[in-house]
Amino acid sequence: MARVVSLKKAKSAAVPADGREELVEIAVDLFAARGFAGTSIRDIADVAGRSVSNIYHYFENKEALWFAIFERSIKALPGQLREAIEGVEGPRERFIALVRGHLDVTEHYRREAKMFFIDEERLSPAGNRINKRVQRDILSIYVAEIEGLRRAGLLAPGDTQIAALNTLGAINWYLRWSRAGMSGPKRAEVVDQVLQFILRGVGCA
Repeated sequence: MARVVSLKKAKSAAVPADGREELVEIAVDLFAARGFAGTSIRDIADVAGRSVSNIYHYFENKEALWFAIFERSIKALPGQLREAIEGVEGPRERFIALVRGHLDVTEHYRREAKMFFIDEERLSPAGNRINKRVQRDILSIYVAEIEGLRRAGLLAPGDTQIAALNTLGAINWYLRWSRAGMSGPKRAEVVDQVLQFILRGVGCA
């Protein structure tokens, strides 16, 4: 169950920044907690301590805020995943590097990842196309690496795409139950357990 953001608490915790960036930060918190459909421009204005008209001075509508968040975070995720496996030799080693890299990125963009890959959103057709395109790009990276495991005889019997979707499901669920801000040995232990679970699932533990 998504946590409910207290408007009063969120307002006091707003990041002091230029007007536009402060609104983006507040929108990330609210979208991640309540979903896109469950957050209104009025909610964002109340947290920011501004008028609704002031929000529209910076953003044409609520979806324009969504695009601003997308541009600064999730849009770059496929490229970051490709960087995580660049130069890594061996199909199993590449897959491990991919999963670890993905867990690291989603930890850094925890709120944004929840917005784009967990919550059901009610975006415009254009917004949905962009969101789905990024998800397809990420899926294609995983399918390619899992195909590498298959060619090496390291993959359990089954459909490659389903194995990729199950892997992404495990990573996305990590965002639901893991504690934000976890670091050091505890996070390393949790990440290792998630990774071993995924490796067993695809048959190359």
